[in-house]
Amino acid sequence: MAEDSEDKTQDPTQKRLDDAHDRGDVAKSQEVNTWFMIAGATLVLSSFSGSVGAAIEVPMRNLLMNAHQIRVDGPGLLSLASRLEWLLLTALGVPMLLLLIAAIGSHLIQHRPVWSTDPLTPKLSKISPMSGAKRLFGKQAAANFAKGLFKVIALGAVMTAVLWPERDRLDAIVRTDPAAIMGITRGLSLQLMTAAVAMLALVAALDYLFQYRQWFERQKMSMQEIKEEFKQSEGDPHIKGRIRQLRHARMRKRMMAAVPTASVVITNPTHYAVALKYERGMPAPICVAKGVDAIAFKIREVANAHDIPIVENVPLARALHATVEIDDEIPVEHYHAVAEVIGYVMRLKRNLSGRL
Repeated sequence: MAEDSEDKTQDPTQKRLDDAHDRGDVAKSQEVNTWFMIAGATLVLSSFSGSVGAAIEVPMRNLLMNAHQIRVDGPGLLSLASRLEWLLLTALGVPMLLLLIAAIGSHLIQHRPVWSTDPLTPKLSKISPMSGAKRLFGKQAAANFAKGLFKVIALGAVMTAVLWPERDRLDAIVRTDPAAIMGITRGLSLQLMTAAVAMLALVAALDYLFQYRQWFERQKMSMQEIKEEFKQSEGDPHIKGRIRQLRHARMRKRMMAAVPTASVVITNPTHYAVALKYERGMPAPICVAKGVDAIAFKIREVANAHDIPIVENVPLARALHATVEIDDEIPVEHYHAVAEVIGYVMRLKRNLSGRL
């Protein structure tokens, strides 16, 4: 059973956010895209309108003046089309490139590049009546309606504020020299677009914050989802515990197999047991087994079965158990005490051998 959205109260993990990004589910605002395009168009109009007009004006004037000389047969018409195409590309190439950069920048400023086909995958939820009703009457629909209403009112107010002082010039424009009409139109267009860019900047900022919050809420997780993600990324704790148990069992088995090679077992006498091995030529004794309680009892049992001497030394047994690891040499500070024990064991063995 799917969990209700009310259960998803935990902030999303970084893995959850990365997975959403890989699916193409990112926080994005169409108003930010619109603002970048209008701002780019305003920049193009203010910077390149004169040069673009001049680049097109002269060739088009020559074309119209010499229209009677243009061949309209197949090759001639293709040549004319090619020249006009090249003319438009050279005149509009830089402005169109700026608009393309603005379009790409509007996405990059909101999120990292996304390469995903998931949004294009057909889904039944997209044609579901219930999902459609949620889209029509949900928070997103209400926000879009409020945003659209605000934009209409705000743009109307901006147009009124810009054009109302110019009403007399607009009335007289029909009597203006056609050569001057383009300059008047360009100036009014720039004023309108600049005001619109300033107003839409506020709309874009507010809409992005709203869209980001909606997206973040969609990514929230329940405690069960967090646990499942932890299991997937870190491994199931039960399985890891079982692996740890098997590892310890193998280590204990190997350790018990090494007890018969020990030279002496130093005990607590009941709670601790440390088996040490020493042979001539070794720089220092090494620990082949150690343990407490049940493991210590097993070490003593194996030592007894293989006639390994067991020496009771409470402080030394505790100290060695705390400071030395399996297959490691004993610390320097215990050399003297261990040497006395091993010397005692060796003398004991020599005495027993002499009696036999």
